[in-house]
Amino acid sequence: MADNTEVKQDKQQQEQEAAEKREERRRRRRRNQLLAYLAVLLFILVVVGGVIMAVVALSGQKGNEQQNDTPYTGDIESILGEEETLVKPEETEHITEPTPEQRLDDIIDAAIEVMPLEDKVAGLFIVTPEAITGVNRAVQAGEGTKDALNQYAVGGIIYFKQNIQSEEQLTEMLSNTALFSRYPLFLAVDEEGGSVSRVAEAGLAENVGSAKDIGATGDTNNAYAAGKSMADYLVPLGFNLDFAPVADIDNMENSFIGDRSYGSSSELAAAMVASMTAGLQENGVSACLKHFPGIGCSVEDTHIGMAVTERTAEQFRAEEFTVFAAGIEAGADFVMMGHISAPALTGDNTPCTLSEIVVTDILRNELHFNGVIITDAMNMGAITEYYEADEAAILALRAGCDMILMPDDFELAYNGVLEAVRNGTISEERINDSLRRIYRIKEADKLPE
Repeated sequence: MADNTEVKQDKQQQEQEAAEKREERRRRRRRNQLLAYLAVLLFILVVVGGVIMAVVALSGQKGNEQQNDTPYTGDIESILGEEETLVKPEETEHITEPTPEQRLDDIIDAAIEVMPLEDKVAGLFIVTPEAITGVNRAVQAGEGTKDALNQYAVGGIIYFKQNIQSEEQLTEMLSNTALFSRYPLFLAVDEEGGSVSRVAEAGLAENVGSAKDIGATGDTNNAYAAGKSMADYLVPLGFNLDFAPVADIDNMENSFIGDRSYGSSSELAAAMVASMTAGLQENGVSACLKHFPGIGCSVEDTHIGMAVTERTAEQFRAEEFTVFAAGIEAGADFVMMGHISAPALTGDNTPCTLSEIVVTDILRNELHFNGVIITDAMNMGAITEYYEADEAAILALRAGCDMILMPDDFELAYNGVLEAVRNGTISEERINDSLRRIYRIKEADKLPE
């Protein structure tokens, strides 16, 4: 026990001696620093005194020797008191607080990073409930829907009149579908007003009227009211995405688009589309402008086969593009591509949906659309007559589309895209870019007001 005490005392003595040595070194540093300051000060005094004496000598003035001897009235204590100002302070790193949008992007990136590749690819598709469940007509969401969503984590489901029986039935089906999904879903419908109104046609809401009739009033407030009215009955049912408004111009006799367009004037159509978009978006439903670059300039129906327009690039930019630009400015979350062939834009008869020139160069870069670009239904004749489902989906994504709507064969398209990512035909980062745009919409409610 005595030995331990002596060891402890020796250790304490050593620590005390070390501390005294550190203190002595610190005192020497301060003394040396003080001497250095005094040496600098003395040098300055000598220089200043010399200059003053030279000036006095040159000017012929005399009797100012005392001034030259005492130019500084400070003392050592004042120098020591200013020591901290003489030493350059350490620079501190400036930390910028991230914006709410940046915080949301960080959350989204973290979520995407841990997603299995299979779920990433499935998340790029919006399909009918029948396409993943295998039933002929889906009117409820039960175990079959749950199993299907576990197998294929699709990004959204689109519903038609055949899926609607009653308000209670539809609300329960959409609610269960959202509940069964591991990820947020787009629950979508074609509700334009007029002849394309799936919910109103089923008797669950009053039809707001066709775009042509609304446009004929010349009052953009009517377009806003139509959008708000549709949002007011779509949201309680569970829908969050409406494939409307139609931004096509009815600028050709017997145009395929007909009364789904607000009219032949691009100026009128632009104002109406912007108001309708705001009416939907401001009341809880994502709007989707369709069908870029504009299909009103054709009498042919892309549902059946190829539709070609001879419209020039200058004409598109002067008219059709101004309508879409107005809808983009109004905040539309989506733009739907049209399957029309526009050789003046693409250089050949490639459907615009599959053209990188139209999708990326024009819509994304020229019109600065940063939202989600989705294809028109890929089971239309303009696509299926010339491309297999997997080939069409791959080409659309490579062109710059973010989401694939209703492929002719979902499993074939899904597996084709999955393999394309695995073999490097499409990079996984390209898929992630689209998912970021998709989830900025799906998670937008996470942003503070």
